[in-house]
Order: sequence, then C-alpha cells, then structure tokens
Amino acid sequence: MTTVYQLDPTSDGRWADLVQRHPSASVFHSQYWLQTLRATYGYEPVVFTTSPPNRPLQNGIAFCQIRSWVTGRRLVSLPFSDHCEPLCDSPNDLDFVIRYLQASLEPQGWKYLELRPVSNKFESVGAGVKLQPSAQYALHILDLHSNLSDIFEGFDKDSVQRRIRRAERAELREERGDSKKLLDTFYELFVMTRARHCLPPIPYAFLWNLIRAKAGLVTIRVAYRDSIPLAGILTLHFKDAVCYKYGCSDRKNKGLAATPWLLWRAIQDAKSSGAIAFDLGRTDRNNSGLLMFKNHWVSASTRLTYWKYPSGTSFDSARGWKMKLAKSVFSRMSHGVLILVGRALYRHIG
Repeated sequence: MTTVYQLDPTSDGRWADLVQRHPSASVFHSQYWLQTLRATYGYEPVVFTTSPPNRPLQNGIAFCQIRSWVTGRRLVSLPFSDHCEPLCDSPNDLDFVIRYLQASLEPQGWKYLELRPVSNKFESVGAGVKLQPSAQYALHILDLHSNLSDIFEGFDKDSVQRRIRRAERAELREERGDSKKLLDTFYELFVMTRARHCLPPIPYAFLWNLIRAKAGLVTIRVAYRDSIPLAGILTLHFKDAVCYKYGCSDRKNKGLAATPWLLWRAIQDAKSSGAIAFDLGRTDRNNSGLLMFKNHWVSASTRLTYWKYPSGTSFDSARGWKMKLAKSVFSRMSHGVLILVGRALYRHIG
C-alpha cells in the first residue's frame, strides 16, 4: 500500500542525494536554498515522498510551509523560487502525493498549495488532480553546449553583441566574488533599481544568508568605470547550471552597457566551468521590456505555469489593482524606508 512520508530536506541526507542524481533538480531544490529560506523568512521546508524512512528516496516534492498572520498558512513549492520541478518520475506517485496534500489542506489549516514545475508534462497531471493555473511566465534558458563563438553569434546583433563590444571599448572593470564588501556595493545598486520600479528590495539578510550557506554557490559581479559602480548581477552555480537570479544598475550610466557585458562574462565563466545551461530566470508575460531583453539572448522561451489548489491568484503575482495601489505607495518612499518595508513584507508574500 502506498503511503506518503515527510522529511526535513535541510537535515536529511537522502534529499541531498536525490537532488544530486536527479536530472531535473536545480539550485532551488538544494539544501542551501532551503536553509536560506528558513533562516531569512522563518519558513519550514518539508519534502513529501512515497519512500519509507531509512530507504533511499525515489521521489520527493519540496515545499515550504508559510505561516503568516497577514496572508495565512499555505504550502508553496517553493517561495521566491523561479521554478521547482517535482522530483517524481512516476505519474502515479505524483498523483498520489498531490491528492494526499489536497486532502490534508483543511486538517493542517493550509489555505492552498502551489506547485511551480518546469516541464509541460505536468499539465496532464495537474488537470487530473484539479490543480488550476495561477500564474504564467516565460522561462529563458541558454544552452551552453555550443562553443563560445557560436553562442555569441546567437545573440541579437544590435541589442546584445554591439552593446558588449561597446562596453569592452569603454574599458570597464569587473569585481567578482562573494565578499560582504562586494555585496554591500551590489545591494546599494539593487535598492536603487527596485526603487526605480516602485518596489521594496528583498532583505539584505537573504543574500548574505545565501552566501554563507555554501562557498562558491553565489557569485556577485559588479562593473565599474574608474571607481564608480555601474551595474551588478548575482548568479547561482549548482551542478551543471548557472542561474542569473538578480540584476541591478545605475540608470545614469545605461549607455555604457555594463549589464550585458557582465552577463556575457558570467556566461563565459559558466561555459569554462563545465556548465551546460545558463538560466536567465522567469519573466512575467506582461513585462514587455524585460521579455524583449531576454529574447535578445535566447530567442525561444518556454512557458512556465504555476499550479494551485484551490484556484486563485498567487501572492507574488505582479498584476492586479492591489499591486498597482502598492506601487503608488512605494513610489513615495525613500530608499531607507523601502528597505525596512522589504524586511517586514516579504516573509508574508512568498
């Protein structure tokens, strides 16, 4: 008889083993990412599996239990993560675990459960267990199997190639690493960028906790002209993939094309380290500017659908009147106040 078990993925070594060997596992499945979510926001990571205790895991779906007095209790796979494929190769096992969780919602006091799979095959499974699409994004992943010159030639000539060459002629200087000093510089640019978009920044502690979780997981790159920081990007390297997670810039120096230059340098380093994919992350389909930017790097995106039960809009949705109202309030706040708002707010929205 099939039974569903649960485990703590931050301490149970069987989860780390499954993540290492499963081809669909990403940095968002890693113990380091889950530990950071717990340390920063107080979420409780949990994995549900049909594998009995003390036996190697054959499958598992990672969630965070979010307990918020503002937005309620819910089960999300995973908050602040672009995607999180269920590591469950058997459709029958996946169906069984999801049905178990649906039956557990009311007894556990969860308002809903949400899944963020990458593969399109989940659509048939999701429909079978009455999950409903809650949000859709575009996902851009650059294939690194080709040589660097062919990869470069695949970029848009005007919007990417020429801008990279322009930055090279400007003799920009890059600093990279994961030091606190570099994070401080990056975060200053990050706050500036978020304020430009009328949004509070994620907490500084989240990025610092992520750096401390594992050496070499995070790489921060900041571009300078002389001593002036122009732009920064933060990438995560896990297994054979590099994920571009955060970017920021000083708009006054946009013409120097520092961000494309940093991305190209990150792609070159990813290729030389043996990575086979460079994940440019999810993009809201209504964000035409960011979609166009990423389309210039990866011409064909894939559809990324979030699934929810019962149906409804996710708390991280960028659409709707509530977000428009919030942005109008945030636009009036100083950088210092936005930082404080981010610290208080984000634990409730994951």
